[in-house]
Amino acid sequence: MDQKTPNAECPYCQQAMTVSRMTCHACQIAVEATFPTARLANLPVEHQRFIEIFVLASGSLKEIAEQTGVSYPTVRSRLDKVIAALRDEIGRTQKTKGSILDAVSAGKLSAETAAQLIKAI
Repeated sequence: MDQKTPNAECPYCQQAMTVSRMTCHACQIAVEATFPTARLANLPVEHQRFIEIFVLASGSLKEIAEQTGVSYPTVRSRLDKVIAALRDEIGRTQKTKGSILDAVSAGKLSAETAAQLIKAI
């Protein structure tokens, strides 16, 4: 199993989890709500690390290969895996939005509730 960020996947049922509490470490004020997470936060940690390296190397796969000590084809393969995972994440988001809109069309969900759900995605 890919290592995920703590908020990405439930360790019990493997369903998506959401960030629901934020705390100020200086004054300990806490806010509880459903906070949206960035798509990149839902990717496995290894993909997130690769994206950091990729950005810091200005997208140069050759530079990444030199920095990490792996071959250019290995770096390219890792990039392809990150791209595929990000496309999957985007697809899941679009399917979820589509399901919400279908529920509104079917009269199972109010427009206001749908707007809140889509905003949280």
